[in-house]
Amino acid sequence: MSAEQFARWDAKSITLLGMSGVGKTHLSGRLRAANWFHYSADYRIGTRYLSEPILDNIKRQVMQVPFLRELLRTDSIYISNNITVDNLTAVLTFLGKLGRPAQAGLDLQEFKRRQKLYRDAEVAAMLDVPEFIAKAHEIYGYQHFVNDSAGSLCELDDPSALEVLAEHTLIIYIEATAENGRQLLARAEADPKPLYYRPAFLDEQLAVYIAEKGLTSVADIAPDDFVLWMFPRLFAARVPRYEAIARQYGYTIRADVLAAAHSEAAFLACIGDALRQSAV
Repeated sequence: MSAEQFARWDAKSITLLGMSGVGKTHLSGRLRAANWFHYSADYRIGTRYLSEPILDNIKRQVMQVPFLRELLRTDSIYISNNITVDNLTAVLTFLGKLGRPAQAGLDLQEFKRRQKLYRDAEVAAMLDVPEFIAKAHEIYGYQHFVNDSAGSLCELDDPSALEVLAEHTLIIYIEATAENGRQLLARAEADPKPLYYRPAFLDEQLAVYIAEKGLTSVADIAPDDFVLWMFPRLFAARVPRYEAIARQYGYTIRADVLAAAHSEAAFLACIGDALRQSAV
């Protein structure tokens, strides 16, 4: 797409690609205020594809409390999700962390089961994008559409999802700067969050971690320590994958450039500049 074609595109549809925390959701929120439909991948995952597994996980915990157990068994109380675009805690809690059961860690089999459920849900959520572009226009009356993708989009190894996004949206990779990387690491250290790992990457790095720490089994892993140890390695592994997607399907804009775009017009100008630079 040329910058001129983009400017003439009356109903723009854009996919934001990049590491979690690089600014995709913040930017999507700005665009929502400017008549853009904000499609959150993790919201769709949690409310459509993982809603029942998330609730089942919560109910398992509730059933361990005698007082609540009887109330739940007799239908005296009910449990529901309260997932929002700005509060995805239930999704992350379901994804969970690997390690010691006493520290809410999961065993390897259960951890991998949940990882696969999340991965399949993310693929499905990306395949839903064309349908939601149509809904955004026809039902809700939004002119433009932004797909706030999950940071793990580069890990899915599913060409069909990327091809659908490339066909129906303009893919913009938000490239993290060195300062972004430091901020993301500091954020991870302050609040280690569950993450999705490609199976081969998880197996490879898990073996290294266990050997490096001198552990005998997954049950000996401190969950938060493993997340923190993995984060910089995951970040480094994802960057070339993001770059490959951008080269084949889309365009790259630095995170600091987009962060300085405080209006819809400035955001569109950034994309126009990226399209012109790619044509040189």
